[in-house]
Amino acid sequence: MSQFPFKLGIHPINWVGEDVKEHGDDTTFEQIVDDIQALGLTGTEMGRKYPADPSVLKEELAKRGISLSSQWKTVLFSDPAYKESELADYRKHAKFLQGMGSKVISTCEGGGSLHFDARRTPNETEVLRLDEAGWRSLADGLNAAGAIAQEYGLKLTYHHHGGTVIESPEEIDRLMELTDPKLVYLLFDTGHAYYGGADPLEVLRKHYDRIAYVHLKDIRREVLDRSRAEQADFVTCIRNGVFTVPGDGCIDFEPIIKELVTRGYDGWAMLEGEQDPAAHPAYEYAKQSLLYLNSLKTT
Repeated sequence: MSQFPFKLGIHPINWVGEDVKEHGDDTTFEQIVDDIQALGLTGTEMGRKYPADPSVLKEELAKRGISLSSQWKTVLFSDPAYKESELADYRKHAKFLQGMGSKVISTCEGGGSLHFDARRTPNETEVLRLDEAGWRSLADGLNAAGAIAQEYGLKLTYHHHGGTVIESPEEIDRLMELTDPKLVYLLFDTGHAYYGGADPLEVLRKHYDRIAYVHLKDIRREVLDRSRAEQADFVTCIRNGVFTVPGDGCIDFEPIIKELVTRGYDGWAMLEGEQDPAAHPAYEYAKQSLLYLNSLKTT
């Protein structure tokens, strides 16, 4: 299927929204995994329509030749009061992923975010940025969670993410500086890098030695510009259609894919286009995106 040294998979968020629940909400698990199989792809992340029973999930994925690459885990480490309960939850998460044969845990700090932090009130409109104590607490929590992940043969991959406290290139840099490189890795996401104000290629080159997982996502620049002018929050940006699959937006993926190929990246790279599948059918968009990626000159 792929000319690349890395494994190419796709996230179910293309079919069913995670941040915007109404997107694709009537789509079934069977439709998603049947489409993934028809696309010739062999990897998926956990999605909210997927069976919770590991034995059922394993059987359904195995008969379609699909592996589970990871499952998202929101954490609340920036507040030390939550550390022990969060680490206990992280252990359960790691145990599940180990049983599914996954190698990485997609991990993101929810504290301060408008859409991940249950402590925030509906009238708040800004992400609550970390203070010095928050940074230290987050780093300590991630290092401890990374050690738990290792116990289960997994790597904690931190997902820098729009609308959260680790969003900008400066925030990514600081998190990498404060955490142990043997315990905390980076989930490099092209779309979220661009959304956060970074050049995705620069983030990839700067932090390549920490990258253990990749999300390939594109951005509609005109939607981003309009949304920013309207001071739209992250979830509103998704509803506006800011994200799409590679080849359908403004990001030039040729140097990004070339960098991954040249450096011999051999982990998972997941296609993502978090948008309304009623307007942008997931299978068709993924098919076109695969044609685009396979047309790139990477040598």
